Amino acid sequence: MAKLLPAQEAAKIYHTNYVRNARAIGVLWIIFTICFAIISMVVFIQPYWIGDSVDTPQSGYFGLFHYCIGNPITGELVCKGSALDFGSIPSGAFKTAMFFVGISFLLIVGTIGCFSLFFFCNAGSVYKICAWMQLASSTCMVIGCMIYPDGWDSEEVKRMCGQRTDKYTLGNCTVRWAYILAIISIMDSLILAFLAFVLGNRQDKLLPEDFQVEEKK
Repeated sequence: MAKLLPAQEAAKIYHTNYVRNARAIGVLWIIFTICFAIISMVVFIQPYWIGDSVDTPQSGYFGLFHYCIGNPITGELVCKGSALDFGSIPSGAFKTAMFFVGISFLLIVGTIGCFSLFFFCNAGSVYKICAWMQLASSTCMVIGCMIYPDGWDSEEVKRMCGQRTDKYTLGNCTVRWAYILAIISIMDSLILAFLAFVLGNRQDKLLPEDFQVEEKK
């Protein structure tokens, strides 16, 4: 009958632990990918990319498409802007940034959709597909974050932040948490993409399961 030799028994144990660790890391990668998708959605929707300070002429805040500025007479916030109405977005740069951040979010949603491929395709190939999608997502987020300040010279932003405001110069306004979260999400996406590439390569290098040899007669 088949018998495990000592060296092969050690290899079998190594293989079992190797697979177990790879699966555990893979589960963590899936969880953090879902968390990143939630972060991307929050970054896209929330209008807190830039906002007022104690020195701004008007109170208010701006997002990718939605913004609110205080009425100079009543002080009440007047909100405008919709993702479905490009004409209501105060700057072409804001429109472009919204497009790229939106694509970044859709790519992450697509990555989550690819999780179902683990049941039908080679796991290593699925990890690599997801890795490229996450890398593309981070690239789109980088472009969106870099283009967004180009719209700070719009009249609506100057109403809130003052006339010293210009492209890539925020004047009296301040960067808010959604913009900071978008920048942090870039690093998150790059780490997830790197981890997916590593997991894909680990899957390709898994040792064969059969370590048994026939005992010599």
